[in-house]
Amino acid sequence: MSQMETTAEKPFWEQGNLAPVFEEVTAFDLPVEGAIPPELNGLYARNGANPREGHAGHWFMGDGMLHGVSLKDGKAEWYRNRWVRTPRFNGAPPRPGIPDIRASTANTNVIAHAGKIMALVENALPMMMTRDLDTVGFHDYGGKLDTPFTAHPKICPATGELHFFGYGFVPPFLTYHAVDASGALMRSIPIPTKAPTMMHDFAMTSDHIIFMDLPVVFDMPAAQRGTMPFAWNDGYGARLGILKRGAGIESLRWVEIEPCYVFHVANAFEEADGTIVVDVAWYSELWRGGPSAKTFDKASLKRWRIPPGATKAQEQLLDDKAIEFPRVNESLTGARHNIVYSVDTGSDLASGRYTSVRKYDLKSGNNTVHDFGTGVPSEFVHIAPEGSAGEDDGWLMGFVYDRARDTSDLVILDAQRIEAKPVARIGLPARVPQGFHGNWMPGV
Repeated sequence: MSQMETTAEKPFWEQGNLAPVFEEVTAFDLPVEGAIPPELNGLYARNGANPREGHAGHWFMGDGMLHGVSLKDGKAEWYRNRWVRTPRFNGAPPRPGIPDIRASTANTNVIAHAGKIMALVENALPMMMTRDLDTVGFHDYGGKLDTPFTAHPKICPATGELHFFGYGFVPPFLTYHAVDASGALMRSIPIPTKAPTMMHDFAMTSDHIIFMDLPVVFDMPAAQRGTMPFAWNDGYGARLGILKRGAGIESLRWVEIEPCYVFHVANAFEEADGTIVVDVAWYSELWRGGPSAKTFDKASLKRWRIPPGATKAQEQLLDDKAIEFPRVNESLTGARHNIVYSVDTGSDLASGRYTSVRKYDLKSGNNTVHDFGTGVPSEFVHIAPEGSAGEDDGWLMGFVYDRARDTSDLVILDAQRIEAKPVARIGLPARVPQGFHGNWMPGV
């Protein structure tokens, strides 16, 4: 049976290229088609759920596995894939007490900040990793961090600060944190929400932090089934919490939005008059009746605008195509952006049969596509060259699974002309399953 064939009795996250791999591989001097830009010196690493036993209660619940490629002086030095060796992976029993912020799969994202590489999942502490993707251990900021750490922290390009939050099942359900550029925890502020809502991401502008209090909330029947313990709640409502950066909880205000769900924020910024703009991959609803083992809902690119003093956001659907994993030039995190990159997912993210990445130019209204043919792309990240001035200067980078060859490549596209032939295609010695999030770590 090929990797892209499916069987009816298995959930989607155990089929096709979502299915796990079971071997840790190391390979050097990787083959390259095209030419790797010599400016790209560093590590590209991406995380994803890869259950050690081959099965899990949901796509989001498998053991974390990092896949990394080291680039230097126009060469692909090595590829490695390594499980994140959490206590759970190593067979440790659950620790008593609720919540247990060390009951981690560390399976969702991997970032670098203040000289540390960290594998992340939203219900636990960060897990420190080496450049070779070996596990070091938990990072709790000298014992000061006592909540989980989101899988989607934001690094402010102006200050070098790391902003993040943690949510849980007991009050306070949500806590906001900020870390300075040196890696010291500066502040922790509990944020009042009505119930334990599944908050996967948030937004940041130059002056504000924006939290999404949305109607996918803790659900005991789902928890008892051993799947993701959240479900859609028609009575919960939806709102955005806006907190001024550097201020206390007294600055928090809530703005109403139409009920929806958002896993991923592309970016947010503030206009000259103080209007806050947030672009997101927007689901009209998610997991009504609980997480499904058969399919996944559809997201589209949407914009919220929040004028000063508004109690309800203005909402605009920017496109009705099905997309996910929106990214921008991260040197513009918190600042005005005009370009968003995403993965076209078609009617069902769970199908694993989508073949293209998309570039939205929100200023001109144009968008362009790179179609990989028999290739299935994961999330692509934008890499800006040092000293670049144009928003789309640089490259896009991500893993692509080739169904015809049953193996994967790391592909580099010209970010200005994504429809063109890849700048470089780096051959990998193994299949990289469809995973979640990764980042380019220059100079690491």
